Amino acid sequence: MAAEGDTERVGVRTYVPRYQREAWEREAESMDMSRAEYVRTMVQAGRRSFDFGGSEGNDGSNPAEGDEARATPGVDGLEDRLLDLLESGDHYSWEELVAGLTDDIEDRLEETLGELQRRNRVQYSGRHGGYTLTDDGE
Repeated sequence: MAAEGDTERVGVRTYVPRYQREAWEREAESMDMSRAEYVRTMVQAGRRSFDFGGSEGNDGSNPAEGDEARATPGVDGLEDRLLDLLESGDHYSWEELVAGLTDDIEDRLEETLGELQRRNRVQYSGRHGGYTLTDDGE
């Protein structure tokens, strides 16, 4: 239970199947939200569906959180991702910020290249040291 006025934001990590994360990313993108903002919003929405009783409100929210449990108004995309990263209160160098904001780009690139290779749109050539479009493309 959170103490009155305790609004410190902390990170939460969970593991889900890749297909689930990809579905959440698509849904977040379609709603113009970061993945973190989407998951936070959906968890709070789900919690409101249950009657927890006790000291928490019937909507499942922590009274001390107020509007912070909802999406950040006026903030989306890169700005929201940056704010999520900086919530820890730590100081980050430029390089650390870039790494923190692009951490999933390598996974997304690998997945996209894999899909394009499966569809025979792209192929890798060791001889040429890179990827290229194929002649068999759609």
